Amino acid sequence: MEARYISGTGRSCQQKDSITVEHHYRFDVFTTAIDFQVEELYNRFNDETIELLKLSCALEPKENFKFLNVDHVYRLAEKFYSLDFDAQDLHHLRLQLDHYKLDVVGHERFQNLSSISELCRRLVEINKSETYNLIDKLIRLVLTLPVSTATTEPAFSAMKLVKKALRNKMEAEFFVDSMVIYIERDLVEKIDNDLIILEFDSKKNRRAQLQ
Repeated sequence: MEARYISGTGRSCQQKDSITVEHHYRFDVFTTAIDFQVEELYNRFNDETIELLKLSCALEPKENFKFLNVDHVYRLAEKFYSLDFDAQDLHHLRLQLDHYKLDVVGHERFQNLSSISELCRRLVEINKSETYNLIDKLIRLVLTLPVSTATTEPAFSAMKLVKKALRNKMEAEFFVDSMVIYIERDLVEKIDNDLIILEFDSKKNRRAQLQ
């Protein structure tokens, strides 16, 4: 590793620097790859996404609810799920959280849980999901985060394939419909076209014969 690094065909005129093999692999290969990965992470996870993930960790039951923070859970619902929780729901959520911290955290059935999904199942098993219905609702919303992210990623890739240069004048509604069909093409393939034609034709009389 202490030998001189030789690039290209090995001719002296092609060697720009007198660097070692270790220096080349550490800085030109390894560090460059790490910088690229870090940049990709910054582009994928912006500040708002990081905050959402941090606040979601407040619901984690690991280590006997070590990360449980009532203020963080309340802020999670207030900032990121404002459409799912109105002002009255938020008020009752705060009350439920205060009682939840005293009741569930010390409950023997909630010890040694390792994930939010296990917490959600256990709440249902012992009927605590009814007592803490708003907390249960918030937990279920958090559990959909991986699905939402995975669905969004192929959507951006599909946009380039659906709206090409020849289709740049597509209206928004038609474009959205086309996106859904492309993304869910596995399900679309199972749809019988004849049934669609029959339903479309039965709605009203058509000038053209569809069948």
